[in-house]
Amino acid sequence: MQRLSSLCTSTGACISALHSLVGKDVYLEEYGCTFNHADTLALVEVLKAQGCTIVPTPEEADAVVLNTCTVIGPTERLMLRQMRRYSGHDLYLTGCMPAVQMDAICEVCSPKVIPPEEIRAAYTLVNTTVPSAIGVVQVGQGCAGRCSYCITRNARGPLQSFQPPDIYNRVQQAVDNGAVEVQLTGQDLSSWGLDLGRSLPDLLRGITAFPGDYRLRLGMMNPATVLPILDDLIAAYQSDRIFQFLHLPIQSGSDRVLAAMNRSYTASDVQQILRAFREVHPDLTLMTDLIVGFPGETDQDFEETLQMITALSPNKVNMTRYSGRPGTPAADLPDLQDSVKKDRSRAVNDHVTTLYHQKNSRWIGEEVGVVVTEQRKLGSVITRDERYQNIVIPEPLPFGMKCRVQIEQDCTYYFIGSLV
Repeated sequence: MQRLSSLCTSTGACISALHSLVGKDVYLEEYGCTFNHADTLALVEVLKAQGCTIVPTPEEADAVVLNTCTVIGPTERLMLRQMRRYSGHDLYLTGCMPAVQMDAICEVCSPKVIPPEEIRAAYTLVNTTVPSAIGVVQVGQGCAGRCSYCITRNARGPLQSFQPPDIYNRVQQAVDNGAVEVQLTGQDLSSWGLDLGRSLPDLLRGITAFPGDYRLRLGMMNPATVLPILDDLIAAYQSDRIFQFLHLPIQSGSDRVLAAMNRSYTASDVQQILRAFREVHPDLTLMTDLIVGFPGETDQDFEETLQMITALSPNKVNMTRYSGRPGTPAADLPDLQDSVKKDRSRAVNDHVTTLYHQKNSRWIGEEVGVVVTEQRKLGSVITRDERYQNIVIPEPLPFGMKCRVQIEQDCTYYFIGSLV
C-alpha cells in the first residue's frame, strides 16, 4: 500500500496535523457517540497507513490523540481533565470540542487540532478496514434541526448527507471484512437525503439489496424528520436485513418544554410514530433519550414526561440532567436548581427500571436466534437477536456465529442466556 504521506503530497491534500504524526507511536482515547467512534476507526487506518503504531498506554506514546465530546457539561469537564493530564505530551485533539470551545481548551493546554473532516478526507486515500463483526458507516454529518440546547449542531454544522455510492461502498467493505452487524450513524439518521432530494428509506432499499449475511442497526432518528417518511420507513423495516430496533429521542413529554427546546414535534407526534411502528412490528425494541430539568420545566411538565414514558414503554432510556452549553440559546435561560434535577433523574430511573423488568419478564424462558457480535469479558460473548436485544452467553463463541439460545436471566439492561 502507498503510504499516506506520499499520497498527500501527490494530491496536494496533506493535512499538517496528521502529517506531523508520520511514523510516531500514538495513543488514542475516544469519547462520545457512534459517529465519533467511526471517526476513530478511520483515524486508526490513516495513522497505520502513514507508518504509525497504535500503542495501549500514553507512557509508550510519542503522541496522544483525544477524540472529544462536549454534548453535556460533565463530559466537557472530563475532556478538560484529560487534556490537563496529557498536557505534557505531544497532544492532538479531534471531535466536537475544538470546533466550539477552543478558548476553554487553550486555558488548559496547547494542542494541535485535527478536524474530523480532514480525517475522513485522508481516509478516502487509504480505504482500508480492519476485519470486525461490527462495522460502523457514517451516512452524513450535521443536522437539519436547531434545538435550543444542542452544542453538537454548532460543532457539526448543517446537514451534509454523504452520497449513496460512497455509503454503499463503505457498507460493502464492512461486510466483505466480516461484519454481521453494520451500524448506520449520523447526527440525525432520518434526515439523510433532505439536502439531496432523497430519503432514508431510499438509502435503506439500496443497502439491503447487497448480498451477504448481515443486518443493519439504524442510529438515532429525530421524530421531526421521521414523520414525513413514516410509512416508507416502516415498510423498509420489513426487510430481514434490518434489526427491529428504533432509537427515537423524545427528550420531554411536555409540549411546552418541547417547544422551548425547538424540537419541532409534539408528544402526540411521538405516540403516532410508535403506534404506527408497532402495528407492523409489535416487538420492536425502542430506545429513547430524555432530558430532565430543562429551564422552566415545571412539576406538571415532568409528570407529563413520566406519563409519556409509561405510554411508550421503552426498552432503554438514556436520561440526562440538563446542563447549559455555551453558544446555545437555552444557555441564557434561568437554570433549575441541581437538587430539582437530581430528584427528577432519580424518579425517572426508578420508573424506567420498573418498566424494564415488566417488559423483560416476558422473554425469560424464550428461545431466540442470535448472532455473536462482541466480546467485552473473557469467557463470554454478546449476541443480538432480531430485535437487537443484548443477550450474554457465558461461552467463548466465535464472532459471526449464528445459534439459538434460551433466555434465562433478566439483568435489567441485558439478558443472560445459554446455547440450545
